[in-house]
Amino acid sequence: MTQTERRIYLIQELLREQPRFEGIEIPKNKQEQKNLLRSLFNIRMPQTAGHEFLEVQDAYLQTETAEKGVTKLADLHPIQKDIYLWQGDITTLRCDAVVNAANSQMLGCFCPCHGCIDNAIHTYAGIQLRLSCNELMQAQGHEEGTGKAKITLAYNLPSRYVIHTVGPIVRGELTKKHKEQLASCYRSCLELAEHNGVKSIAFCCISTGEFHFPNDKAAEIAVLTVQDYKRQTNSKIEVIFNVFKQIDYEIYRKLLG
Repeated sequence: MTQTERRIYLIQELLREQPRFEGIEIPKNKQEQKNLLRSLFNIRMPQTAGHEFLEVQDAYLQTETAEKGVTKLADLHPIQKDIYLWQGDITTLRCDAVVNAANSQMLGCFCPCHGCIDNAIHTYAGIQLRLSCNELMQAQGHEEGTGKAKITLAYNLPSRYVIHTVGPIVRGELTKKHKEQLASCYRSCLELAEHNGVKSIAFCCISTGEFHFPNDKAAEIAVLTVQDYKRQTNSKIEVIFNVFKQIDYEIYRKLLG
């Protein structure tokens, strides 16, 4: 199957799961088809799918990522010992684990084509990721606490694992508790990573953007927490600070020298 054939097949199958969408026409425009498919992925509740669907989906997503271009950790240069700064799309980064800025439900973003990292990671990992997260949360029996973390396979992402953490939401003034909770996110991810044999981990800018943590303060906490953890534990884990926006790149570049 070509990418177009895969995309149309996936759209048809996802529409078939949703009787309320009966009669929706598949656009002829390639980008509109991609937007529709992503939207259908985003709103799909955690549930199993047949072998053929997964086979086509996996081939489609892996090809999409390959076409965007995969960046390997080995191609990056450290800015400090075992610490890297990289500006790019975290869903195209090949390292042991990438960190997802999740919400307390831990099920990904359900808003069609939303611009958050949670949406991107769940979209390009595939429907298996939401199902895996749901199984973890059902077993836990309650929502994830702020500052905690969970680990899953990364499925169709180039990385091996996704570590999901819930950052603090800042409404109004930034407090000491917000800062402590954000530091806990980084520590929890590092501890969970090493417990699972992860040798390299890429952190997104947790709690900035939709959760309104000031970018500069968040970066300071991120860098300090990682440096303290590595010093206190003598950890050799390689850490990539992944940024998407230029403002974050400049902040981290200044902090890391």
